[in-house]
Amino acid sequence: MPKKRGPFLPALYLSEAWRRTKRYGRRTARSTAQFLPQRGLKLLVAPTDLRVVDPHVADEILDGRFPLAGRILDFGKASPFTLELPSQAFAARLHSFSWLRHIRAHRTRESAARARFILDSWMRQNSKRRGIAWEAEVLGQRIISWLSHSPVVLQDCESGFYRRFLRSLGQQVHHARIIAKDAPDGLPRLKLKIALAMAALAMAAPDRRIRAASRALDLELERQILPDGGHVSRNPQAALSILFDLLPLRQTYVNLGQDVPTRLIPTIDRMYPALRFFRHQDGDLALFNGASATLANDLMSVLRYDESGGQTFKALPHSRYQRLSAGGTVVLADTGPSPQGELSASAHAGCLSFEFSAGRHRFVVNSGQPRFAGERYRQMARATAAHSTLILGDKSSCRISKSRLLGPVMLGGVSEVAVLRRNGEDESDQLSARHDGYLKRFGVLHERDLRLNATGTKLVGHDRLLSEKGEALKGGLPAAAMLRFHIHPQVRLTQEDEHNILLEAPGGDAWVFSAPTGFPIIAEDVFFAGLSGIQPSEQIELLLEAPEIWWFFSKRR
Repeated sequence: MPKKRGPFLPALYLSEAWRRTKRYGRRTARSTAQFLPQRGLKLLVAPTDLRVVDPHVADEILDGRFPLAGRILDFGKASPFTLELPSQAFAARLHSFSWLRHIRAHRTRESAARARFILDSWMRQNSKRRGIAWEAEVLGQRIISWLSHSPVVLQDCESGFYRRFLRSLGQQVHHARIIAKDAPDGLPRLKLKIALAMAALAMAAPDRRIRAASRALDLELERQILPDGGHVSRNPQAALSILFDLLPLRQTYVNLGQDVPTRLIPTIDRMYPALRFFRHQDGDLALFNGASATLANDLMSVLRYDESGGQTFKALPHSRYQRLSAGGTVVLADTGPSPQGELSASAHAGCLSFEFSAGRHRFVVNSGQPRFAGERYRQMARATAAHSTLILGDKSSCRISKSRLLGPVMLGGVSEVAVLRRNGEDESDQLSARHDGYLKRFGVLHERDLRLNATGTKLVGHDRLLSEKGEALKGGLPAAAMLRFHIHPQVRLTQEDEHNILLEAPGGDAWVFSAPTGFPIIAEDVFFAGLSGIQPSEQIELLLEAPEIWWFFSKRR
């Protein structure tokens, strides 16, 4: 018999089909008209790019090699756009032209000429406005990159190239305005709205167009940036990506004497505390809901403009995260359901997962999102098994669609998460949370308690499976239940005895994991979020033999 779908699925499929039809119709109806060269186009200003410059990448490009997205393309003296590209991620980065910033490291005539050759070849090869080069996020980043690095590209250029450059840029901006309303929700749409606001300022657009772009950006910021400063995707890394673009945009408004969009500065001020909320003791960001490894220099490039100050928040109530901290120890926990609809296509099934750092080291992490890997690994990283939480019946707490129409969105699982935060009589910082991700499939709730003592030397955990009414389970477990604690690759594990495992970080910092009523074991693992790609690592696995279990991380003195 065919499997029954939930009652919400037909409506979801119809809604998505209508959205895509409308998006396609809007594009094709307007793309039938040929773009005409816009007269009077000129550049007033080049917004600053805050991202880190790598002279090594510039050297490689000048030598005819593109090192992007973990791959290398040898293009010699040919156009890289005429060659077969190594991966989708590589293609996105190549077409986005974010690599142009590295050319700034040289500032020679030779490097500027090389950049112009590549841009000229792109303009010849990509005039039909289709393919990955014209996807919303890639298009938005390319507009920003061309504007920001126009001084390098246009250095000593001939008048013909200057006209072609401005004409192509004008056409891209025009296309961006057409697709902006129906661009994929989340970062791609916001990137496009930022690019349009930046282009209106930098390209001396009429005042009405500058005001329209500012209003559109205001509305998108209000919709996507939550009151606590987090992003609607619940990805901690999203704030960093957005601030890289908002900060130069703010300065461009100020430098040109234009009215700053009403919500731009308050949004930036809200986002900084949220960004600091997710920082571990080693300075890196937590790996929740699509976050990957963060370059330390990138993070510092943005944080140096932080004027918000103040203590780090204990919770982000709208983003649905909690933070426990004491004595140099930090625990971050995901206590929210995934976002809905299109936004959930990059969300992870990691509800009640946590990360734990002490001193200058991360000990317990989630596996994170791979930076450059293919779709298979990206989907593996989204599973509950790739997070430091309980998994039941080897099933994720949220079901991920495999429909070509819907894409990899979340279709079911966690819908409600109850959270209680309190301080204990011993001044410990305590968190209790419960989710219903396994209720429909197995008829149980998962509850997790975390308690960090006042000195930050002991983390106590308690996991329970409860009935639908929140009562203790009677009888056995509905399916095999396992706790996973993914350990950072720099930490070495040693099995001391059947109940205790030693965790040793570089420099001698050591903690002990204990399960007095359980039998934790060390198992092989992978860390998806490595800076250089997927890395081998280890994890602690703890099989539940009863509906509840206590476990501890204690600092070894």
